Amino acid sequence: MSASQATSEALLSPCFADLHVHIGRTQDGQHVKISGSRNLTFRQIAEEASDRKGIELVGIIDCHSPPVQKDILECLHSGEMEEVPGGGIRYRNTTLLLGAEMEVKEEGGGPFHLLGFLPNLQAMQEWTEWMTPRVANIRLSTQRIRVTAAELQAELVARGGLLIPAHIFTPHRGLLGCSADRLADRLDPDGIAAVELGLSADSDMAGRLSELDRYPFLTNSDAHSPGMIGRECNELMLLTPSFEEFAKALKGEEGRRILANYGLHPELGKYHETSCTACSRTIPETGEDVEACPYCGSKRLTRGVSGRIRRLADREQPIHPEGRPPYRPQVPLSFFPGVGPAKRERLFAEVGTEMEVLHRVSADAIAAVTGERIAEMIVRARGGGLAFTSGSGGSYGTIRQS
Repeated sequence: MSASQATSEALLSPCFADLHVHIGRTQDGQHVKISGSRNLTFRQIAEEASDRKGIELVGIIDCHSPPVQKDILECLHSGEMEEVPGGGIRYRNTTLLLGAEMEVKEEGGGPFHLLGFLPNLQAMQEWTEWMTPRVANIRLSTQRIRVTAAELQAELVARGGLLIPAHIFTPHRGLLGCSADRLADRLDPDGIAAVELGLSADSDMAGRLSELDRYPFLTNSDAHSPGMIGRECNELMLLTPSFEEFAKALKGEEGRRILANYGLHPELGKYHETSCTACSRTIPETGEDVEACPYCGSKRLTRGVSGRIRRLADREQPIHPEGRPPYRPQVPLSFFPGVGPAKRERLFAEVGTEMEVLHRVSADAIAAVTGERIAEMIVRARGGGLAFTSGSGGSYGTIRQS
């Protein structure tokens, strides 16, 4: 190691990163993500991440939209934000990475989502030009694009972009959840920068698929409202939050790396277990494939992630390659009974950001706002000490109170 490299690595520091956040509206009220909150504008995402969440790197995945790009330019021209030399846009303590989420549908499988990140605004504007004749409405989020996944991947990588299959196991829009049995069935394995596990899976579940051993895992929020930013996130070791540093962390270069994945406990995810669309009841996993609902007989089932992984797995126990970071189950503040919006705001004002409260602040400091019972639950969650009722069929799981 050279002296300059050693000096650089000595300056590395950890930061929290959530790489999947949607824009609901533009600053002047135009729709981008139809199901997203009107409060999810480019500027408000930056404010939420920096001031309340303590997230230092945020991937905004609707930056292909021309009205969003107009908002970005206004933030830059006003001087409240600035472009980062290594790629990205800085607001106070947070860097915003420019990304796009695209939907692909290929013969023999359902539609699935891919995340693409590009180094800077100019590169994203050029990507918009490429996308425009291939989608129905370039202004909206997650548009179905009329190319194969492999074609999209090749074009993105050639432009210096990073391609990441989104929420890969989910039954709705996950590549392995509804489209194919292997990533290699849809994409060039060498052109995948990382895989996003999704809210209903963790590293141990994904570790049963040997195909995934070569890829870093990411745990991101897929936030559709400001409060959900950071509900899943990653801790990265970087010199400074930027596109270039993020790319190095995914490759494990020059000391940059993923320190930890902070994800929802899989049982809290919306699609952990199979559910019946007809009667809305959860169908517990038995190790056997269920063809019909045991309660009402309907065959209209929403397949759970746990069962899907069991069917895809090529080994009984998870194996984690050297360097795979720990997966630390995270329970967002909004999941704790009694921690409503007003109490969260008090915590942010008097104790710290959400990441600090969830992972670093003492129980006594939290209890001064929430009371001892809730503070004890928050601290117990850090070590995986809570029990849950599993989510299914699009409904989140819940904390099981003793």
